[in-house]
Amino acid sequence: MCERQSEAVISRRALLEAAAAGMVTLSATTGEAAESAAPGKKSATVRDRLWLFTVFAGGDNDSLESGGYRGGSRMTPAEGAFWLGVPNLLLIRSSNIPRLPGGEQWRAKTSFEQYAISFQPLARVVWSVVGSGGKGGMEELSPVLQLAQKYPNISGIYLDDFIVDAKKQPSGVYAGRPAIQPAELRAARERLKTVGRPLDIWITLYTHEICPPRKTTSPGYRGCEPPLAEFLDLFDVLTLWTWNADELPALEENLAALEAIAPKNARIALGLYIWDYPNRRPVPLELMKHQCDLGLKWLRQKRVEELILLGNTSLDVGAPSAEFARQWIADVGSQTLEQ
Repeated sequence: MCERQSEAVISRRALLEAAAAGMVTLSATTGEAAESAAPGKKSATVRDRLWLFTVFAGGDNDSLESGGYRGGSRMTPAEGAFWLGVPNLLLIRSSNIPRLPGGEQWRAKTSFEQYAISFQPLARVVWSVVGSGGKGGMEELSPVLQLAQKYPNISGIYLDDFIVDAKKQPSGVYAGRPAIQPAELRAARERLKTVGRPLDIWITLYTHEICPPRKTTSPGYRGCEPPLAEFLDLFDVLTLWTWNADELPALEENLAALEAIAPKNARIALGLYIWDYPNRRPVPLELMKHQCDLGLKWLRQKRVEELILLGNTSLDVGAPSAEFARQWIADVGSQTLEQ
């Protein structure tokens, strides 16, 4: 009995060491080892294509409070992935958290590294260079590349809230500018090559940025100068988000609008909100089911490559949509996808 226990401890230790080295991924639902999905490698199951969009713990507490969910959330990004049972994660800087490494040399590990360490058991991690609210830019690329050189499960960079400084034009339409100009994006693509393995560039695209004919007037259409369609070829993954859950019934036509302007080789990912920010409520269950069912259908049809749930900051406050997402993943996660 003691020998068996000793062997189990050694086996467990070896598994954890392998996970820390990025060799295996610990399943959030079973605790078993699974091969880590390499960036760009086609996955075998639905779960392999699932991501969690994350910010620091409690980052959306004000929105939760305004919706009547008192006390806030304490769910960290890594805990959120574990609770949902997803192997991939997007880390988005928000309110300067995690802090940039500059000025943190006195710490045993910088805040960036401490987050990266907590993500080591995950298969794929994408790190923001443009964070929440369009904050950041090219100056954040260097510390992310340094992190990617050390942590092999970091598979790309993320550009969130990409259209910034939107202003009303003489025509009455609101338009903004890219958080990173196309010339800078081309330079960033060259710098990604210095890591020595492929890294993807992801971008947030809202339905109200790609579909001028609006059935849902809030938010209204917001354009970009230069037009997004002129430089979408600089991105590898185009993520589509429906900011107002009232617009989810139009999801089919909004995906078609993105497909109409997407470059041939671009991969599309579908964003699935759990908390409805403009309406200050959990996404209603019938709409939650609608977007999840469509996402699974499009994943099987290869119209989308990935599904992203947002986010860790509303998973532990009792929102029905969060428990729905968790159960949905448990139900469909192990289903195989055609190669």
